[in-house]
Amino acid sequence: MTRLAMPQLMAYGLLGLPLAMVALPIYVYLPKFYAERTGLSLALIGSALLAARVGAAFLDPLLGCWIERGRGAFGRFVLFGAPLLLAGFVALFHPPVLDGAAALAWFLGTLMLVYLGFGLVTIAHQSWGAALTQAPEERARVSGVREAFALAGVVLAAAVTSGAGYGALSLSFALALAAGVLLLSVKSPRPAMAGVAAAAPGIGAMAAPFANRRFRSLFAVLIVNGVASAIPATLFLFFASDRLGLGSMAGLFLILYFGAAAASVAPWVAAARRVGEARAWTGGMLLSALVFVWAFALGQGDAMAFGAICLLSGFALGADLALPPALLAGVIAKGGDSGQREAAYFGIWNWGVQITLALAAGISLPLLDWLGYVPGSSAGTGALAAAYALLPCVLKVLAAAMLWRAPLRDC
Repeated sequence: MTRLAMPQLMAYGLLGLPLAMVALPIYVYLPKFYAERTGLSLALIGSALLAARVGAAFLDPLLGCWIERGRGAFGRFVLFGAPLLLAGFVALFHPPVLDGAAALAWFLGTLMLVYLGFGLVTIAHQSWGAALTQAPEERARVSGVREAFALAGVVLAAAVTSGAGYGALSLSFALALAAGVLLLSVKSPRPAMAGVAAAAPGIGAMAAPFANRRFRSLFAVLIVNGVASAIPATLFLFFASDRLGLGSMAGLFLILYFGAAAASVAPWVAAARRVGEARAWTGGMLLSALVFVWAFALGQGDAMAFGAICLLSGFALGADLALPPALLAGVIAKGGDSGQREAAYFGIWNWGVQITLALAAGISLPLLDWLGYVPGSSAGTGALAAAYALLPCVLKVLAAAMLWRAPLRDC
């Protein structure tokens, strides 16, 4: 198969940058933002995030089936979803002065609008990339370039938010989204889709990917590893502020973390070419657990140690970002569904991602509230440290063991 030129890959991958600019604020900044702006309790915010993410999770398979019926017209869904995403994001981070039930209603309504637009654009974009090539060495390049742009978007979002606030973040996001959509529409190579009839809508069509044994194994790994990654993302600002007393440096730590991840994408892609995507990803999980467990021992003012942990665990994150989508593309190809069912697979895949985020927020925030952790104080910071550092490491090791045993090495 013809090797894709780097300008083609960049034209495809740039849209990953604004999509990541959405993800970081919602997964990291949003709980603290609404707790401070509206006075809503952590338990209520966590429950609302759980409800919204569960709703979004069950929406994604429907969106995947809808996109699949477009028979490869992925650009149409990107163009439809992008304005919804932009409108929801701006409204979410620029709420009117509200409190109580009104604040909660605004939070839920705008968050669901973001999830609708984000789901449409993300599933269409990922399906486009998976359909571009079935060559193993090219799959990793496609996902690697997309995730490198995504990591650049995360770093940009952290830097802009820390340095200039949410107004500048919204403007930067709008410009990046417009550029990504335009370049994708005009310059990206088009995927070759098989000439098959679209699947009929319904529960059977949405659940069809689960008939693939390899996909079931990969999906189980996604859930366990996703919860392991989502818990520290949800608790990061609380840990940096109240456990370490370094809240003013949170933006710098995020830049270190995601900058290291961006630098690590190429080495992880190279490792996948040598040992396979499954084995390389397993190594990334184990490296992450080995490094991150030391965060539990940190206390007030340990900036240098936490910075080192951010750098090393960020390097491991590159495997989590670049390799699973490439491995999923291989699973689709082995199942005989390339050029036909990418959107259905990625709809279920994104459903799993949303479920992991829902579990992380819906369990960890109310649990910490129950254990006596009070944001902005020293109360309950021991429980905070255990939830932030120890629990994710246990789950990472479990996910690595599951991946090692999964029937995925021939993908």
